[in-house]
Amino acid sequence: MERQWTVEESVVIDAAPERVYEAVADPRRMGEWSPEVFAVWVRGRRVVPGLPFVGFNRMGPRVWFTNCRVTEAVPGKAFAFRVTSFGIPVAVWGYRVDPAEGGATRLTEHWEDLRRDNRGAGFVSLLGRVFTGVPAEGRADVNWQGMRTTLARIKTALER
Repeated sequence: MERQWTVEESVVIDAAPERVYEAVADPRRMGEWSPEVFAVWVRGRRVVPGLPFVGFNRMGPRVWFTNCRVTEAVPGKAFAFRVTSFGIPVAVWGYRVDPAEGGATRLTEHWEDLRRDNRGAGFVSLLGRVFTGVPAEGRADVNWQGMRTTLARIKTALER
């Protein structure tokens, strides 16, 4: 299997960009949307670049945590965060918020695997497999499936 380093998925939501941004740019709400994240501990109140948080994740019987730091927080436009393990880069996750026809919003979730080109890449790839049960080569597909679920949940909640 060839390793895929980036994945993204989009959905159009019948809600204003500012409202969509508010939903995705609060790490405390990730447990509402993600099929993996079940809790988040945030250090600080304001969501700004540099804000650290810890995500607690579950896949079947496996449970693990990730250290995260907000890298981009542009209201109504974009939100992203970097994931590390023992200080070693793992991934960047984010959302782009774009106006769509009729006052709707196109929300794009994206992920980039950073477990390459650094001294700890092999180590965090091994940790990923041990804790999640997913080999690095299969992570992109798992994340793509998760994005589809996440975006569907966001759309349903915001269109109610």
